[in-house]
Amino acid sequence: MAKPLTKSQVITGVSEAAGITKVQAKDALEGLSGLAYKHAEDGFTIPGIGKLVKVNRKARMGRNPATGESIKIPAKTVLKFRIAKAAKDAIVG
Repeated sequence: MAKPLTKSQVITGVSEAAGITKVQAKDALEGLSGLAYKHAEDGFTIPGIGKLVKVNRKARMGRNPATGESIKIPAKTVLKFRIAKAAKDAIVG
């Protein structure tokens, strides 16, 4: 299995694909991530890739696998990324 791209490899790829400098590509990616952090609560969509959403999970009962004892799992807020259909079709086929 191939290694995932590093941050510098992603920046280089974006700069070459868009015909911009690496500094401009880095600024664009940082701007995109800043927008995602700021607007994740409302749902942040990256067209063609997916949507970042904030989800509230309810409290629930779970089980300790070591002892079999029932435990209460508290409610919490999590981030989920929902893959766009276009991305899924392009990658999975």
